[in-house]
Amino acid sequence: METQQIKETIQMISEENLDIRTITMGLSLLDCITGDSKTTAQKIYAKITTQAAQLVPVADAIENEFGIPIVNKRLSVTPVALLAGSDPHPNFPLFAKAMDAAAKAVNVDLIGGYSATVQAGCTPADKALMASIPEALAATERVCSSVNVGSTRNGLNMDAVKIMGEVVKQVAAIDPVNAMKLVVFANAVEDNPFMAGAFWGVSEGDVAINTGVSGPGVVQRAIADRPDASFEEICEIIKQTAFKVSRMGQFVGKVAAERLHVPFNIVDLSLAPTPARGDSVAEILETLGLSHVGTPGTTAALALLNDAVKKGGVMAAERVGGLSGAFIPVSEDANMIKAAEAGQISLEKLEAMTAVCSVGLDMVAIPGDTPATTIAGMIADEAAIGIINNKTTAVRVIPVPGKTVGDSINFGGLFGRAPIMAVNDGDASSFVSRGGQIPAPIHSFKN
Repeated sequence: METQQIKETIQMISEENLDIRTITMGLSLLDCITGDSKTTAQKIYAKITTQAAQLVPVADAIENEFGIPIVNKRLSVTPVALLAGSDPHPNFPLFAKAMDAAAKAVNVDLIGGYSATVQAGCTPADKALMASIPEALAATERVCSSVNVGSTRNGLNMDAVKIMGEVVKQVAAIDPVNAMKLVVFANAVEDNPFMAGAFWGVSEGDVAINTGVSGPGVVQRAIADRPDASFEEICEIIKQTAFKVSRMGQFVGKVAAERLHVPFNIVDLSLAPTPARGDSVAEILETLGLSHVGTPGTTAALALLNDAVKKGGVMAAERVGGLSGAFIPVSEDANMIKAAEAGQISLEKLEAMTAVCSVGLDMVAIPGDTPATTIAGMIADEAAIGIINNKTTAVRVIPVPGKTVGDSINFGGLFGRAPIMAVNDGDASSFVSRGGQIPAPIHSFKN
């Protein structure tokens, strides 16, 4: 790196909240399948603790050596529904406990992959895993869960959507904090290093390193320095900034992979905010000229940001993957929290923004008495946006028992504070109860 680049990187880290948000090791557990739950669980623990034993020490050494903050060290594994094998009565919570114990043993922050991919239909194992999610998340600390209910190629599995509306309610009823560890997807990607939706797809190799880089503050500062720039100039500024940030992610990932003697896979350049001041995606949109996030023009501003980030990142890294773009989690973004508390942004506006952002309705707290069928309707709406637009969308909503609009829940740390947002009081029960599959859109047929 040139001297000027080094100086710029130091400034971005020290003043603008630039960090490696996660180093995530993807790990296949297909060779742990035995047909017996107890034996499979033992093999899961053994493989994780063997393969990932040095992940945290290596990440810590890189952080200390180069002065680059690495916020989280994580694991993603094969979707656990696939591990049932020929076991007629798989004990999925036993698998979750093995994952959790292994995650603690190697000292990673989170482990993702307690997952099922049911966009085209559900096997008995898929149904059993979905039913077990409330118990599994209540019995573990570091396990994250996801279910993919739709895809552009397969359409939308409304039977699974209805089930997941009920599962979300059940998870939150035990402890709303557990709902932060559950996300429902359409078009989920197999190399996502970010939680709660990370899993290691069956088309991936046995093991690899992915990095997730985040720098909302860096982008915001760069735009703020050019208050009179045109949109073309703004896009160029964002691309150049994303290029620098992606370079850092690739550098750290390749060093980690080399020291762990495993392949390096992808950089996920996602502007993932935190509640910290100056680390907000919403603030970027406001710096572009909006009085607050939610103002007319917000969706256009987010589309500009997301596209420019991806263009800059693609040029900087050998392989850009994951979700890459901009996240809009309500509770994890200081300016988004402020707008939600002031009533300046609604669920409907958030839904519109998800058509152009990286994921979907994320870290949204809703009243605890919201019906499961309404949550299922929210999942269906988000999935429809993803399916029709051939992009990833997701729902991570938290129905907080005993809370209503005007209240809030404090999750602490990176998860922030979530104002309880109003939900449309319409009844979706008849719609979500029809059952079956919403067919794939016409443009899915490309063979």
